[in-house]
Amino acid sequence: MHRVPLQSDFEAWRAAARDALHAGFRPEELDLQDATVPSTLALTLDTDDVATGAPIVRPHTSKAFLETAAIVAVHRSPDRWNLLYRVLYRLQSERNLLQIETDDDVSQLVRLEAQVRRDLHKMHAFVRFRKVMEASDPSERPVVVDEPIPIDPDPHAHHLVLVTPTPFGEVKTEIEACPPPVSIPDKDCEHFVAWYEPDHRILPLAAPFFAERFAIMRWSILTPEASVSWDPIAKKLIFGPGVPRESAPAEDELEDLWRTYYASIFNPARLNQEAMRSEMPVRYWKNLPEVALLPALIGGAQTRVAAMVKRQQQQPTAEPFLPAQRSLPALRDALPSCKGCELYCHATQVVPGVGASNSPLMLVGEQPGDQEDVQGLPFVGPAGKLLHKALAELNIDPASIYMTNAVKHFKFIRRGKIRLHQSPRMSEITACKPWLLAEIEALRPRVILCLGATASKSLLGGTFALMRDRGKILATPHAERVLATVHPSAVLRGRDQQSIEQLYQFLKDDLALAWKSAQATASPASFLVSPAQSSYSR
Repeated sequence: MHRVPLQSDFEAWRAAARDALHAGFRPEELDLQDATVPSTLALTLDTDDVATGAPIVRPHTSKAFLETAAIVAVHRSPDRWNLLYRVLYRLQSERNLLQIETDDDVSQLVRLEAQVRRDLHKMHAFVRFRKVMEASDPSERPVVVDEPIPIDPDPHAHHLVLVTPTPFGEVKTEIEACPPPVSIPDKDCEHFVAWYEPDHRILPLAAPFFAERFAIMRWSILTPEASVSWDPIAKKLIFGPGVPRESAPAEDELEDLWRTYYASIFNPARLNQEAMRSEMPVRYWKNLPEVALLPALIGGAQTRVAAMVKRQQQQPTAEPFLPAQRSLPALRDALPSCKGCELYCHATQVVPGVGASNSPLMLVGEQPGDQEDVQGLPFVGPAGKLLHKALAELNIDPASIYMTNAVKHFKFIRRGKIRLHQSPRMSEITACKPWLLAEIEALRPRVILCLGATASKSLLGGTFALMRDRGKILATPHAERVLATVHPSAVLRGRDQQSIEQLYQFLKDDLALAWKSAQATASPASFLVSPAQSSYSR
């Protein structure tokens, strides 16, 4: 058995594996030992280190394996080096090995990779920085690293910079240099320090995430085995030795701000203690300042939910103004009496929907505009004229379509004699939604085409992304086929001629698709996107 002790370094493994392949060592003839783990294997009397396999002069592997191997390399399993060599050796003759998930070696490789990735996810989520002011006396600095500790001996490794860490400067909205460590600072400097204890040696993999996220801050992350600092001026990650928990600073005033913020965003209606314990295991609690709030927040969750429900029930709504009979004429007669939100106070009049009472297609816009408010009809202003132009080019008779808006009153800001359109708030959209749902119930259209983000959010929810999902036909409780497109007013606001032409083509394409779907006699299922394509959830 040929034994090779290795440090916890991926490049060292690559070099040893390359030499072993060149020499022709089979996996059972090679023992790549983790030098950081005490072992008695080296004390055995078996010293036979003769390779019996054929030398592999030009070894090969895939990029996917190397990426996986670099992640598995930081796992604490002492057998990881041998596992990686076994897989690498087999890949020389079994090109599709990684695709065989039931293979024992591949299964173990996938398991170790998943554990490291899980640890990375936890570190990204649970690292908490504390603000530290560097004292003028160097002996009082909380972190002093005299000599750099090479984490990666490869001189070409671009993500590691093997230089002595420097103190951290004051960072607010711009970066200001601090004196070098060999001199005494002429003023106090601010930096941020976090202490964390990962399950695996993931600090080199995790550090680039924090460098990108906190690019203008001077920060350090301390772990028992290694530390890393970020120099925002040189834009370098600087690695050093590990430190004990006692070297990290105690809590500071930032943690009070964080606890205040955490309490403000805590949603009692979504409380799931089992999931919380699963995603935030007890072993991490000692480093999370918000944990101290959880008993009180959980204890008061039921009371807060009841208060939220009560406030929701008190929100403005048009429901009390709807007529008992849900026909289009009855709805049109009842609309002028609506006071479901404050928009009625400022608009000239309510604007009901118009069109064929048996139309298979309903167009839903955002709200009336200035001309619609004056004339009491939808889609008669500039945006409406563009819509009618598109319909004419598609040979679609506007009289065969039912047109309405998600909000029935014009919302605007007055600038002298001019009334500027103002988008309705979500509360106003929600308040007016009973009218839209009543129109849908009365009309029972085959297809609903939402024009713009407001109409889309009214029927498809506040998280619907218009430009991502426009043109997709979705099944909803409101109609068997609902799709969304850009509002004609968005075409008019195009930043240049090219964008105007593109947006107009989007509008025409989606209008054509909606009309074709409404006229189709085929099964509705043939027009529906798959659940994986749809972002809409019942």
